[in-house]
Amino acid sequence: MKQKLSIVKIGGNIIEHPAALTKFLTLFSKLEGHKILVHGGGKKANHVLKKMGLEPNMVNGRRITDADTLEVAIMVYGGLVNKTIVSKLQASKTNAIGISGADGNTIRANKRPVKEIDYGFAGDVTAVDIKMIGNLLKATLVPVFCALTHDGHGQLLNTNADTIAAELSGGMSRYYDTILYYCFEKNGVLEDINDENSIIPIIDSRKYPGLLNSGAIVDGMLPKIQNSFHALERGATEVRIGNLDLFKKESKNYTTIVL
Repeated sequence: MKQKLSIVKIGGNIIEHPAALTKFLTLFSKLEGHKILVHGGGKKANHVLKKMGLEPNMVNGRRITDADTLEVAIMVYGGLVNKTIVSKLQASKTNAIGISGADGNTIRANKRPVKEIDYGFAGDVTAVDIKMIGNLLKATLVPVFCALTHDGHGQLLNTNADTIAAELSGGMSRYYDTILYYCFEKNGVLEDINDENSIIPIIDSRKYPGLLNSGAIVDGMLPKIQNSFHALERGATEVRIGNLDLFKKESKNYTTIVL
């Protein structure tokens, strides 16, 4: 029987609010079994960009990463946010280790080809070293991945954190029973963004196109849903999207993604 592995991607609004972050990390630290945390830090990066007189550029929920934006992403994701989270987890007696995809060659990516849109230094994941990550888990370490990968030729790449979480879930499912959690401030995927109670309990590949056409799924939710299906296709056992209630066994306050 495979061991359980929880892979949790934390949303930017939780990272932005110290009390919410502390509450989340307390719950995360209590998760049983092996676990991995994945984070971005886009809102924090946007603040820094604006302080520098630069305007963030997003298309369909994904960041356009020019050279200046990449430098900010490296500083914020790999430095400020990552090490803040790791230090707080250590305070919760969780022996975390903060890494990017370049560390231990854990996640390789290629620079996204220019088609209709030039995403700049955005990375599309090509390989996940599941053995290296498995060794970290066997050493009772909790990996905390930031949203940075590398191309193997010295170039760091900004990579969507939702995508990293999905690729980890799919890759690690070879050896573990993986459950992917997308944890953010909302109750789940909402039919009406202005109604917190309009949770869509289950989304499958048949229902998804209709939700797209109705406008229920837009912006940052697009990559979450797309990556959820990808993780399941790669072998993940389950994908949940919602707030901190995700971790409560008795709660139904979240959206489950199924094929």
